[in-house]
This record gives sequence, structure tokens and C-alpha cells, in this order.
Amino acid sequence: MQNDFVKREGYKLSFTPFFLEAAVKGLVHNPYINASIDGDKILLKRDINLGCAVALPAPPGKAGGLIVPVIKRADQLSLAGIARSLNDLATRARDKALLPDEIAGGTFTVTNVGTFGNIIGNPIINQPQLAILAIGAIKKRPAVVDDMIAIRDIVYLTLSYDHRLIDGMMAGQFLKFVTDYLQNWDMNRAPF
Repeated sequence: MQNDFVKREGYKLSFTPFFLEAAVKGLVHNPYINASIDGDKILLKRDINLGCAVALPAPPGKAGGLIVPVIKRADQLSLAGIARSLNDLATRARDKALLPDEIAGGTFTVTNVGTFGNIIGNPIINQPQLAILAIGAIKKRPAVVDDMIAIRDIVYLTLSYDHRLIDGMMAGQFLKFVTDYLQNWDMNRAPF
């Protein structure tokens, strides 16, 4: 699969687009997490504009930074479309070639703290968004499978959310959906 993808797209497919697709599907099923609050009004968003944090290289003698380009209408994209958009935005972010509109209008953000080897993170919400999903590093860990101990790839997902609208039940349902979606992902449905 990876070789075919590289031949067709010109870059390697990472795990991140799979998490982004799962988040998008979770937001479709949990629309209040893709909302915002304006005074006493709840604004449900028609589109899912997915922010994805991108680490910027550090200039010599300085600290690097982070920028959050936005994949507009991510709910209308396939996995390949999400991967293509992410690769384009991340490449241009690192080249300092993003347009102002490409970092605006996000309705939900995903950040990958696992890029730096961290297994868990607790990010701050990017207001006026109501939630942000953090993806930890994928690490091999012992797990109980059919009453036996097995080694499995494990990732921790954390969701920071605004309690003015999102409670623990809603957040838990979203995380359960995302987890189930990823655990039951079928290679045969990949649009490659």
C-alpha cells in the first residue's frame, strides 16, 4: 500500500491522516463538538474545518514553533484527500508559504504530541473552538487479548473540551467513536 501511495502521491503516508479521518467521522456523529458558543447561543458548524498542528523547524539558535493550518471542509474529503491536503499545508507551513486564510476558520483541532515521543498530552482549546484532540506516540505495550498477554501497538488519545457545552459523556462518546473507527479500520475500504 505504501509503495503504491508514494508512486501516486509523491510522499509517504503517515498515521496522522487516519487519525484525522477518524476525528472527522467522530465530529459528524457528535456535531456539538464541532460547534462554538457566541454569548448564550450555540453555533453548530455546517462544515468541519480541521486544524492540524504542524511543528516548524527551529532557526539556528532559536526555538521552533507551531502553526495550525486548516483543512477546509474536511468532511467532504476522502482519506487520500485529507492526506493530500495535510501534506500540502504542512509543507507550505514549513516553507513559510501559507496564506492567512489557511490558518483561519478552524472548527476543531488535532495535535500530535506523539511526534516528539510523548505518550499523552493535555492541549489547550484553540478558542472559539470547543475541543482539541491530542494524539500520543504509538508504542508497543502489553495488552490482554482473549485472556492472554500480547504485545500491541497502543496510542493514547486525549480530548480537551469546553464544559460550557461539552460534558464528560459527550466527550467520552466522541473518543469511543474515534477509537472504534480506528480499531475497526478496514484496508479494503482505503481509497488508494
